[in-house]
Amino acid sequence: MDRLKIKKIFKPLWQSKSNYFIITGGRGSAKSFTVSDFIENLSFESGHNILYSRYTLTSAGISIIPEIEQKIELENHQSAFKINKTDILNTQSGSSILFRGIKTSSGNQTANLKSIQDLTTWVLDEAEELTDEETFDKIDESVRKKGIQNRVIILLNPCTKEHFIYKRFFEDEGVEPGSNLTKGNVSYIHATYLDNKENLSKKFLDKAEKLRLTNPEKYNHRMLGGWLDAAEGVVFDNWKYGEFDNSLPFGYGLDFGFFPDPDVLIRVAIDNRRKKIYLKEEFELNNAGVDLLANEIKATEAKNKTIFADSAEPRLIADVKKRGVNTIHPVKKGAGSVLRGIKIMQDYEIIVSTESTKIGTELNNYVWSDKKKSIPVDAYNHRIDAARYYIQMVIKSNERKGQKAL
Repeated sequence: MDRLKIKKIFKPLWQSKSNYFIITGGRGSAKSFTVSDFIENLSFESGHNILYSRYTLTSAGISIIPEIEQKIELENHQSAFKINKTDILNTQSGSSILFRGIKTSSGNQTANLKSIQDLTTWVLDEAEELTDEETFDKIDESVRKKGIQNRVIILLNPCTKEHFIYKRFFEDEGVEPGSNLTKGNVSYIHATYLDNKENLSKKFLDKAEKLRLTNPEKYNHRMLGGWLDAAEGVVFDNWKYGEFDNSLPFGYGLDFGFFPDPDVLIRVAIDNRRKKIYLKEEFELNNAGVDLLANEIKATEAKNKTIFADSAEPRLIADVKKRGVNTIHPVKKGAGSVLRGIKIMQDYEIIVSTESTKIGTELNNYVWSDKKKSIPVDAYNHRIDAARYYIQMVIKSNERKGQKAL
C-alpha cells in the first residue's frame, strides 16, 4: 500500500529492519507528513497496535488525526478505516492507531500508556518536549509484541545537546548529527527543507534564504535541524562552569520533588562585592520519604546551615524539622517572586561547580515563553528554583537590614 511517492531519504522507514528510527530535521522537511503516511500504510498489515503520542495532547481529533486522515484521503482508503476522536481502526486488517498524550492536565499519564497491550509501534512526535528518559524507557519497554517487527519512531526538531535523545542515540553511539545511516538496531534519518523544495511555497523558500543570509546560526538550527549548545531565548546567559568558592559563607535551597523530579538540595554562596553567585548540587533523591530526606540533609554540612525550602509544602518542611533539621525555613513567595528572583540572578555572574552538570543543563534550557511579558517556560527550572529560594531570601534579608549581601 505505497501509492504516495516516498522520498529516497525516508526509504529506511519502509525497508529497514531496525527497532528504532530517529528522524530529525528542520522546518519544511516533510518528516511529519512522511511518518503519518508510513503509519497509515503500516496499519494495513494485520497484528499491529500503534501508539502515536506527543508529550502534551489536548485533542487528537484536532491536532494529529487530521494529518492521518489527509493521507487516507490522498490514497483513497476512506472505506478501510473507522475513525473516532482518539483512535483509528483499519477494518481490513484489524490493526489500530491509538492517539495519546504522555502528560495530560491531570498529570503524568505514563502508567496508562504502559498498560496498553500488544504494542508493536510507538511514534513519539515532537520528541524534544519529552525530557524525562525514565518516562521514555517505560513506554519503550511496552513495545514488545512477539512475531512482528517492533518499531519506536522518534520525530524531533533538534533542541540542545543536553537532551537525553542526543546523548543516548548520538553522543553515546558515536553518530554524527545530521547523519543518514543505520547503526546496530537504529536507523537515522535527517531531512531538511532542501530535500522537499518542490513541495514548498516561494514565500517559504524566500524566508529561508533570507534567514540564511542574515542569521546563519538560526538558519542552521531552524532550517537545517542543527543541535544547539544552549536553547534559543535562554533566561540566563550569565553563567559558566568553575570551582565553588568555599571561602564564602554559604547556605542551601531545597526544592521538593514530584515525579519525575527528585528532591534537590543546592549549595549557594553569594559574593556581593564581586557580583558572583556560586552553585553546587549537594544531592538529589528520587521518591524519597521524609525520613530519608532528613537523614540525607543531616549527613551533609547543611545540617548546620540555613536552608530555604519550597513553601508550597509546609507540612513536609515541618516534618523534616521534627526529624532534627532545625535550620530549614519556608521561602516567602508572593506575586511576582519568580521574576524578582530571576532579575536578581541575572545581575550576578553565576558560577556552577564543574560536577553539577544538571544545573548546567537547566541553565542551558530554561527559556522565555514570552520575553516581552517576562514569562518563562515552567520547565528546566527545578534546581534553579531551589537556588533562587536561598538567593532571594538572603539578599532580601540583607537589604532589609541595610547591609550588603554575603
